[in-house]
Amino acid sequence: MAKEPADGETRPERAPSPPDKQGRSSPGKTGGPATGSGETGGPAAGEREAPPGPTPGEPAAGASGPRGGEGRGRRGDDRHDRDQGFEDRYDRNRRGDDRHDRARWDDDRYESGRRPDDRPERDRWDDDRHGRAWRGDDRYDRAPRFADADADADVKGFPPGPVAGPIEASGPPRRRRFRRFRLAAWIALVLAAVVVGVSIAWVSGPPTEAELREKAGLLNKDRLLIGVKEDTPGIALREPGKTDFTGFDIDIAYMIAADLGFRREEVKFFAIKTEDRARMRARDTNGEAVTVDLVVATFSVTKSRKEDLSVGFSTPYLYTEQSVVTRHDYPDDNVASLEQLKGRKVCTLGTSTSQDELEKVIGTKPIRELLISKCVDRLEDGMPADKRADAVTTDAALLAGFVARSGKKLRHHDIALEKTEMWAVNVGSNDALRTLVDLALYRSYADPDNTRWEEAYDKHIRPLLKENKGVDIAQERQPCALPPDVRRWPWERTLPVRDCPSAP
Repeated sequence: MAKEPADGETRPERAPSPPDKQGRSSPGKTGGPATGSGETGGPAAGEREAPPGPTPGEPAAGASGPRGGEGRGRRGDDRHDRDQGFEDRYDRNRRGDDRHDRARWDDDRYESGRRPDDRPERDRWDDDRHGRAWRGDDRYDRAPRFADADADADVKGFPPGPVAGPIEASGPPRRRRFRRFRLAAWIALVLAAVVVGVSIAWVSGPPTEAELREKAGLLNKDRLLIGVKEDTPGIALREPGKTDFTGFDIDIAYMIAADLGFRREEVKFFAIKTEDRARMRARDTNGEAVTVDLVVATFSVTKSRKEDLSVGFSTPYLYTEQSVVTRHDYPDDNVASLEQLKGRKVCTLGTSTSQDELEKVIGTKPIRELLISKCVDRLEDGMPADKRADAVTTDAALLAGFVARSGKKLRHHDIALEKTEMWAVNVGSNDALRTLVDLALYRSYADPDNTRWEEAYDKHIRPLLKENKGVDIAQERQPCALPPDVRRWPWERTLPVRDCPSAP
């Protein structure tokens, strides 16, 4: 047993135990009262480990004597040992919680496995490389980076420096903005191309209807002057002593004038003779010559007339054929061809297509008149023999009205010529006006709601069929018309285009 120092003596100092050995005696040394073998400083088997003693030179707390102080110091050392043991267990628990670290390690390995597929980050890298051209916008992306390193890298073409924060914070929004900008740029380019294409086509394309009216000289006109026949019942007739004209040609003329922008009261008709139709020179009631804007006067289209530079034909508005009219008591009940008229006195219109065909067949000069009504007058019984005619030949549509008004005194014969007579409007050398007339006839033909042509036929020509049986007076359908070259917007109503194999 260690000897207790006497009063006034100093207790010898002991070296403190190492942290991992506190509360225990070193082997072979005296670290506390010996309770077992003298060679070992620890407790004997089955005994409790002794707590560490008090710090040298400092009495144990609550000690009143040499023995009591030592006991109380030992109990304090027990508490220290218990605290030390608790810390050891805490360390062991922490080592047992290494599962958290291992899980984190697994997450790190998972993240490292994801890096090759980190497409958003690579997309952002691609965007950054693209964004180097956008130097002003790079300030947004370079703000959280190292400015000096980024500046050098940006100039030399190297990728930007490390980001001070997560890449995802600025990458995807910037990429979305770039994609929106690219889409908007493409849309703008497409729209610009469409606008430029439409503008070029509109400027360099055919004229509009309004431009055609200006070119045709119709904008400053308060009246439209039209030359027509005046002596053909059912086609164009002015009764003696009257000023009004009636007939199929008159209604067609009103239809065209309406599409040209003229009301019925703004249309003025003038009688025109057959030989004056090409020159477009008519006569007023005083006999004064008037140059008309249009000629709607049973004017047939021929090759020689089309070659005349002063004649400008529209698309045809009526199909008819040549026929023959005789008195009811004519010896031949049925005249089936012009050859049957050889040796007969035949009257026709001068400068007409009928005259040419007649001369080829009969071999003699026919009687020529300027008005077809004068020829029909030669068939009357009271006509002197030297002025009397045996037959009259011209277009069937012109002769049908006279036959219907004769009260069965005249007979109409179909001579079965293959040639078709096509009536058209003459506009002279005014090409813009001709296009407008073609547009009016095309609308009448192609628009199912436009029935003005059919109404004119039903009113003036169809009633003649009953009195002219066996004769094809005129085709009961409007001749096919092609759309003229007029510029229109795509959204404007487009009428159907039909084939016209027989169009001239």
